[in-house]
Amino acid sequence: MILAINTSTLQFSISLSAMNGTLLAECIASAPHRNFGSLSTTFDFLLESSRKNLADIRAVAVAMGPGSFTGLRVGLSMAKGICHGLHLPLIGISTLEALANQIPYSDLPITPIVDSRKGEVFVARFTWDRPSGSMRRVMEDRCVKLEALPQICSEPTVLIGNDLEKQAPLLRKVITDNIFYAPEDKWHVRASAIGQLGLKHYRRGKEDSLESLSPKYFRSPDIRPNPYPLLERNEGNEIKS
Repeated sequence: MILAINTSTLQFSISLSAMNGTLLAECIASAPHRNFGSLSTTFDFLLESSRKNLADIRAVAVAMGPGSFTGLRVGLSMAKGICHGLHLPLIGISTLEALANQIPYSDLPITPIVDSRKGEVFVARFTWDRPSGSMRRVMEDRCVKLEALPQICSEPTVLIGNDLEKQAPLLRKVITDNIFYAPEDKWHVRASAIGQLGLKHYRRGKEDSLESLSPKYFRSPDIRPNPYPLLERNEGNEIKS
C-alpha cells in the first residue's frame, strides 16, 4: 500500500491506499495556530484503525507545496523519516495538482488555488485530455496577487481551493465572470488525492531523492500585515452548511 501525507494546508490529512488505487483509510484533522503536533498520533491512529502496520507500506507520497511553510516542513520530515527507516521510495506531489485531480472530470479548465496569505494565492491550471483520460497541466504553479486572477481566469473555468467558506467571498469580489465553483465536498486538499497521484508516479518508476527533495514554497516568508484578514481566520475548520 501507499502512504500519503498532506500538511500543506491547516486541514491536514493522512491516507492509506492499496496498490490498485482502492482507498483503505484516511484521517483528516486540523492544525490550529499552525501546530501540527498531532500528526504523529494521527498516523498511529490511521494504522491502528485500519489494522495495518509499517511493513505494509511500499511507498510514501507527500504534498510538496505550495502551502503552509511550517506544514510542508513537518510533512516532508515525517515522510523522509519513514522512507529512510524502511528503505521506501519517496514521491513528492504538487498540492495544486492534487486539488485539481479531486474533480473527476470537467469540460472546462480547472484552476486550483491555495491561500498564500497577505492578499496572494498560489494558483495553477489544468485541463482534461479526453483521449488519455488524464489531467494535463497548462500553467505551472505560481504565486500571484488576488487582483491577477481575473486575467488568469479570463475564460470559463472551474475553481477549486482549500477553503470555500473563506475564499469564495473574496474571490467573488475580484472575479465576476467565467467562474464555476467546484462542489463544497471537493474543496480542501485530501491526502487520498496525493496518494492517487503518487501511485501513478510509482507505476512509472518515478521517485524523488531523499537528500534533495525540498518543499516548493514559491515565495519567501512575508511579515507584512495582511490586507485580507478574512483569509487568516478559521483556516483549517470544516465548511459549515
